[in-house]
Amino acid sequence: MEETKKGMDSLWNDIVQQVKMLLPTELERNRMDRFFPLMHSPKLDGNLYVIEVGEQIQVEMFANLYSKLILEALQTFGINVDEVRFVVAKDVPALQQQPKYRHAYQPTPQRGVPSTMPMHEHYTFENFVKGPSNSFAHAAASAVAKGPGRTSYNPLFIYGGTGLGKTHLMEAIGHYVLEKHPEMSVCYITSETFLNEYVNALQNDAMQAFRERYRKVDLLLLDDVQFIAGKNQFQEEFFNTFNSLMGLHKQVVMTSDVAPKDLKGCEERLTGRFQQGMVVEIESPSYETRLAILKSKANAARHHIPDDILKFIAENIRSHVRAMEGALNRIVTFVDLNGDIPLTLEITQHLLKDSIEEEKTIKDLTVDEIMRTVAQFYGVKMDDILSKERTQTLVTPRQVAMFLSCKLTTRSLVEIGRSFEKTHATVYHGAQTIQKRIDVESDLRKTVENITSQLGRNPSELTK
Repeated sequence: MEETKKGMDSLWNDIVQQVKMLLPTELERNRMDRFFPLMHSPKLDGNLYVIEVGEQIQVEMFANLYSKLILEALQTFGINVDEVRFVVAKDVPALQQQPKYRHAYQPTPQRGVPSTMPMHEHYTFENFVKGPSNSFAHAAASAVAKGPGRTSYNPLFIYGGTGLGKTHLMEAIGHYVLEKHPEMSVCYITSETFLNEYVNALQNDAMQAFRERYRKVDLLLLDDVQFIAGKNQFQEEFFNTFNSLMGLHKQVVMTSDVAPKDLKGCEERLTGRFQQGMVVEIESPSYETRLAILKSKANAARHHIPDDILKFIAENIRSHVRAMEGALNRIVTFVDLNGDIPLTLEITQHLLKDSIEEEKTIKDLTVDEIMRTVAQFYGVKMDDILSKERTQTLVTPRQVAMFLSCKLTTRSLVEIGRSFEKTHATVYHGAQTIQKRIDVESDLRKTVENITSQLGRNPSELTK
């Protein structure tokens, strides 16, 4: 029996990896990492492959998301079954058996907390590494956590690219509020799960119960809000829920891949509400911040990784924090399994060869991203950079943005010129001017290097 269980566990691990390969986007793979720990005791039962979960809502949600993919993975391993079925197990308390998670917010007679999502125990303020790219977002999140619903930061809207720490900050708010105010109801949920619950409520004629559940919470943490784009009927329902919470001075925190104004497919009245409180961006971490994060992660794992190894990772893995964590985990695993082999830079390069190659294929920076970052650094507006004004306070930022666009993107001079609403000759002249100036002006060189780091790139790229 024990050997059979080990065999099923091994098969399940293989299936998880196979399904992850079948998912088309990184967002879906990251979401899968959160959902799969909620599935238990997979087993073959005749022509069925049965997986236990803790709640009925998970049965419906996971069946829609993963049944076909798991079935396909089973066939890959030569196991033919007719159906993958999720069932509620009486001996699996909803969302409470995984040691890596805590605070599984279930409905209670007193508060009726509706969340179906757990929060990662490590996503706290103490474990968040601050740097220039995220310090403002961290400060705003801290303020909300200390006074939910009582600051002007309501709603708090955090946006930025994948893997930069948005969910970490959001869940840190939830952990802090629960620790300081255990009587408060905290709901952490992704927009996709929220939508699924809404659809289920419609199908089961349970809209009144759905509305009552979500309009009672004290703190709503809504992840991946960009998912509601194009879902017009759901947007109407969320708009009313949002207004109800705000009218009762409850706190709302949202994350998104893009700023509210760039949420295509969202009603203007909804994006307008999102911008009424505080909108903050988390940018790609600078080299210094990446190195600090790696040191923090290595210490948390209780491993001594030489500084030259950590610096190598920080210099070469720069797309997002999760990519760095993956690289570091590979190094830590090697150390664990090969304690008698000294970890060298050459071994590190070999271990991370695929990761480094993948970094080279990551989507290029856009000229707009560079212009926005330069404008923020110099304290000017994007419109100023695009204007025809030739005061020195605007010419230098404009030319720095042109220089960085030439160095850090693959765009042609004509394409860059189109973004700046200038000719390609103007772009070339501006970039050359900055190149000559940074060769003799150390302060300007440091400024350009700082902006480059804020963009998540290594200043060494400027010499290529």
